Amino acid sequence: MESSKSVRLTSIIAAWYDANKRDLPWRRTRDPYRVWISEIMLQQTRVAAVIPYYERFLRTFPSPNELAASTDDELLKSWSGLGYYSRARNLREAARQIVARGSFPSTYDEIIELPGIGPYTAAAIASICFDEPKAVLDGNVIRVLARVTADPGDIANSKTKQRLQEAAQKFIDVKDPARHNQAMMELGATVCLPKDPKCCGCPVEKLCKARLKSLERQLPVKKRKSEIRRVRRTLLVVIRNGHILLWQRSQEAALLGGFWELPEPNQLPAAKPVRLIHEFSHAITNRIYEFEVVAAKIARPPKTFEWIRLDRLDAIPLSTVVRKALSPLS
Repeated sequence: MESSKSVRLTSIIAAWYDANKRDLPWRRTRDPYRVWISEIMLQQTRVAAVIPYYERFLRTFPSPNELAASTDDELLKSWSGLGYYSRARNLREAARQIVARGSFPSTYDEIIELPGIGPYTAAAIASICFDEPKAVLDGNVIRVLARVTADPGDIANSKTKQRLQEAAQKFIDVKDPARHNQAMMELGATVCLPKDPKCCGCPVEKLCKARLKSLERQLPVKKRKSEIRRVRRTLLVVIRNGHILLWQRSQEAALLGGFWELPEPNQLPAAKPVRLIHEFSHAITNRIYEFEVVAAKIARPPKTFEWIRLDRLDAIPLSTVVRKALSPLS
């Protein structure tokens, strides 16, 4: 896109953002700690779902010092329900490094060295908090740029991403990179939508090459998703004298390390089913799990299980699946 059109597009998006941006809690601050927490939480999670977690997390850990000193149970309980729990552990490790150095790093090259921070998050923090003109490239911005430039490449391809990153950097407003990056993300999140773009309300409709070529619904190009698989599983609820039978994953487990789980029939072959409590579905990437939750009895459970008081369940880290399973009992 010619230089004059790039400048025009940048200024139009900035004016649109000023008039239409959503009032989100992390946009009311330039504190790098708070912006960082929001960016990590927003990975793979919808904005509406993140807000209460973000506010609760910051009440529990108002600065890197508290986060760095958190126990596994405190950390996982505060993150429970957001999924991708390695994010929480990386947050704590990064907080420890921040505390050790005495302050939050202030440049892109320093920020990206922190655990769990990639190019997008580093660019977001560097631009929003420290005015470094680094363009962000998340899913929303990729979609906007692929359409604006009518890029025909598969966005899963590294060469296509590099091309779009270069385009993003050309558009960056060096005088106000914080507003520019947030404007690009906001445009993708609220107007330049994946399946039903609101082109008639888009501020850059007349500059969008995909729109001019009637390609807005064909772009960006993406590989087909893997076929969805359905998996049926059964969870057992064994309650005795105000206690429930659970097992805890290893803290070093790659998935949900440290979380407490309900047993399944293969883990308690001696358990006797009593009644069906309820059924629910839970989707993870390309799988949909169909769970049935069954009340059961057992005379002597294996030593790998523990009896946990029912009134302690809110104090220990439970996976989203377990919370869904136990919801009729609350």
